[in-house]
Amino acid sequence: MNDLSTRPYLIRAIYEWCIDGGHTPYLAVRVNEQTEVPASYVKDGEIVLNVSPTAVRGLEMGNEWISFSGRFGGVSFDILVPVGAVIGIFSKETGQGLVFQPADSAPEPTPPETKPAKPQLKLIK
Repeated sequence: MNDLSTRPYLIRAIYEWCIDGGHTPYLAVRVNEQTEVPASYVKDGEIVLNVSPTAVRGLEMGNEWISFSGRFGGVSFDILVPVGAVIGIFSKETGQGLVFQPADSAPEPTPPETKPAKPQLKLIK
């Protein structure tokens, strides 16, 4: 994405509109080599993600990347999506939202530095 892209702003606007209206925001994503999602949930090169506050943790919607932690089949995954890979954002309940034209052929942004893994406790008997 370039510095003048309206896509990240429109994604955030529709997200807020969904939340304010009590709707469930869904993000449709075209999976590419920089998209980090659970591969077993990808269908025809695309995935639809529930990004409601009750479904995800640590949602960050930046100008180049969208990241969060979500559960798939009871297993937690860290999700990383380039904004240019977003096909659309819509309300689950009404289907209203925005669909985007394919991103231009500009080079994909460099992924943000990964955060160190969260410490996990293990029960030892």
